[in-house]
Amino acid sequence: MPRYQLTLRDQTTEFLLYTAPNGAIKVEVLLADETLWLTHKRMAELFGVGVPAVSKHLKNIFESNELNPDLVISILKTTAEDGKKYQTQYYNLDAVISVGCRVNSAQATQFRIWATQLIKEYIIKGFAMDDERLKNGRYFGKDYFRELLERVRSIRASEWRIYQQITDIFAECSIASNSISIAP
Repeated sequence: MPRYQLTLRDQTTEFLLYTAPNGAIKVEVLLADETLWLTHKRMAELFGVGVPAVSKHLKNIFESNELNPDLVISILKTTAEDGKKYQTQYYNLDAVISVGCRVNSAQATQFRIWATQLIKEYIIKGFAMDDERLKNGRYFGKDYFRELLERVRSIRASEWRIYQQITDIFAECSIASNSISIAP
């Protein structure tokens, strides 16, 4: 079955270290093609379960057609400590979230709480922002700070149009009130 192919451009900028809020869990995360990628082992570390549990959940996710394995799995060559190169399966964010919703562990619960808070912030505010990411640079080979600035400018331009429409309405009301004579 063909899998999604990842290519690494710059390993120093494409890997992040995820640290849980309590600092106990540290998992290396591969960032590529505008998503994150984890192996079975890293997913097991993230959720505090064994690799067989992650495998079981992934099998059920694919068998139930919740996700298409061709779209969420990538084969990447990795070098082991013994110097040998191996083909390793990586799973994207969609698969990580699906597994995280099925795993029953304290760490998976913390993951779901974090994800829920992020979604809630987006629903309430209309945006969710990672301040540190915007301050410290580029991910996925792009500068998203520039995109944010462009979007803010677009919103500001739309505010200006609304303000202009309101002043036009007031001007029309003023003209209309001057032309109406009120009899004593």
